[in-house]
Amino acid sequence: MPISITEDIRSITDLKRNTNAVLDQIHKTKRPVVLTVNGKAEAVLVDAKEYEKITSAFSLLKLLAPAEEDIKEGRYTEAKDFFEDFKRAKEI
Repeated sequence: MPISITEDIRSITDLKRNTNAVLDQIHKTKRPVVLTVNGKAEAVLVDAKEYEKITSAFSLLKLLAPAEEDIKEGRYTEAKDFFEDFKRAKEI
């Protein structure tokens, strides 16, 4: 969802004057709108469903971070070895 600098950067004043149009744009394009104050980015408006997707993806990434660290530090077992140990322990 790349931002279009010609369409997705708008002033707070524009939001105040054209709230419905800005919201329609967000819902239609699924892109965030960057709101500016005095020409500087101040806030970002995102479609609610897109926000839920983003937060869900971020939560998943947070869960994967410790596993990636374990792999990086060599704290893992190959699947083949794990299943052999498991079968031995359970006498399968």
